[in-house]
Amino acid sequence: MEFLESVTFMSLVTDLQRQNHIPGLSIAIVHNNEIASKGYGMANYEDNTSCTGDTLFDIASCSKSLTAASVALLVDDKKHPEVQYDALMSDLLPDDFVMPEKSYTDDVTVEDILSHRTGMASHDSSYMGSNATHPDNARSITRNLRNLKVAAPLRSRYLYCNQMFTVATHLVEETSKKSFSDFLDERIFAPLNMNSTTLQPASAHAKGWGDRMAKGYIWENNAWRGFHPQNCPEGQGAGSVISSAKDLIKWVKALLYHEGPINDRVYQGLTKMRSIVNPNARRLKAHTTPAIYTAGMEMYFYRGNMVIGHDGSIPGFSSRFMFMPNSNFGAVVLGNSAGAGGAATAIMRALMDEVLGVPIEERPSQNNNKRRDIEPKKDLAIQTKVPHQDQKEHQLKDRYPGLSKEQPSEDAQAEPKDEPQGHTSNDGQTKKTAKKEKNKGTQQPQRQKKQGGKLKKRDRSLPPQETPPEAYVGRYWNAGYHTMMVQIKDDRLFIDATDRSMGFTMTFEHVKDQTKYIAHLKDDIELTDDPVDAEFVFEDGKAVKMGLDLEPAIKDMIWFTRHNDGCK
Repeated sequence: MEFLESVTFMSLVTDLQRQNHIPGLSIAIVHNNEIASKGYGMANYEDNTSCTGDTLFDIASCSKSLTAASVALLVDDKKHPEVQYDALMSDLLPDDFVMPEKSYTDDVTVEDILSHRTGMASHDSSYMGSNATHPDNARSITRNLRNLKVAAPLRSRYLYCNQMFTVATHLVEETSKKSFSDFLDERIFAPLNMNSTTLQPASAHAKGWGDRMAKGYIWENNAWRGFHPQNCPEGQGAGSVISSAKDLIKWVKALLYHEGPINDRVYQGLTKMRSIVNPNARRLKAHTTPAIYTAGMEMYFYRGNMVIGHDGSIPGFSSRFMFMPNSNFGAVVLGNSAGAGGAATAIMRALMDEVLGVPIEERPSQNNNKRRDIEPKKDLAIQTKVPHQDQKEHQLKDRYPGLSKEQPSEDAQAEPKDEPQGHTSNDGQTKKTAKKEKNKGTQQPQRQKKQGGKLKKRDRSLPPQETPPEAYVGRYWNAGYHTMMVQIKDDRLFIDATDRSMGFTMTFEHVKDQTKYIAHLKDDIELTDDPVDAEFVFEDGKAVKMGLDLEPAIKDMIWFTRHNDGCK
């Protein structure tokens, strides 16, 4: 406990804040049944609100552990003998759980959906957000599985899939006849006196906690751009739990000591090893084994000691919790920027080394002047083998040498990037990952639009757009991804998909044959340009199909069929 207040530890944290542009961090630990917490920096710059152990954050994919625990409580409940880890999802939800191929429908089990081994790709761009004409919810997300492509054989590999945790909440709701929010309140939060934890930001505001909520921040133009966490009912279960470090450490303590609803049977079900996260053992940190996904959590070994936990990341927020069963130790780190993810990893490492008594000379030097410039992960995310954005751009430029890159304004700066997790965990979401964990809901705060960012003038080495853009304009439909409207904006083909859970826009750049394009995908919060392949199929002088490379885990594009409704 003394280490948390030591000059060495506080210096480490403040240096990480400075290096990674993190406005605020909230840290809590439990050791030998005692709890302590500490806050650093600002929860809300505009209101001059300091960050404390009671500051509320969107904990993103750390929420998955609570979803898995909800299912585990049903498995342990004699009132619901049909709910078992090896029970078929299609038996439990016969009308709703239908996979795109019969063999998957017939074989996917409860533990498959909780351990990212169903073979289903993330398809995060398919969810419709709260501002859509037809917003998604847990039931519609479940029923849409039949319209999406799988990416791997069942149980053949770890493939991060946020939506399966939303499917799990549909199972909880159908079985318990309660909303997922009420189930969490009654079965987990209330028994553990987690009186500052709830589902969705709107619920936190309704409870009068609005002044305790941290704003999320993105560093651009040498200044912070802040925004409020968004509601995301279509992403419940994958994320969207609001909590504080002081409250979330109670959940960690319950897991560590098998308290409250977490009896031995529930604990064993949650921590059973199910799928290897990183079978190739790439980018492992020193003294660390590859991670194994259990149910809503990951397990790995550090210096021979078991570590269990999860991380979370959405635009403006990063989180991480862990516990070491053999050391009676657990910790929570919450921050209000993407850069807090890498900082949390370093902080956890320092805390573990202290608890394990690692000699000072053997501890990694975290307190240096290097910025941790590795790609941050997105939760409500994704994670398959998504190419690094720079690598992807090089691949595209190799094929299309004249390709331009959509640039932010000259003085804009992107958010610093997290260092990788010690065991290469995958918190899903690529576009946002949540962005969502996707983040939205009733009375959704207005999403911040990105500043700057106009396409450069077309490179003359690229062939010109000769076919009139009107030949492409119209409404395009895919059963799994719904409607995409191709419009004309600034003389370019353009799609506004900001009604998605992870909202984005796409600006098309012609590269070949009047049919092949690069679509510059920009999410509607962060300053990113993700170039993806796009293609049109023509018949009788008009586009009839559009392909978009929206899901990197599958080999084909997502194909949309044009509606002949005369829509412009």
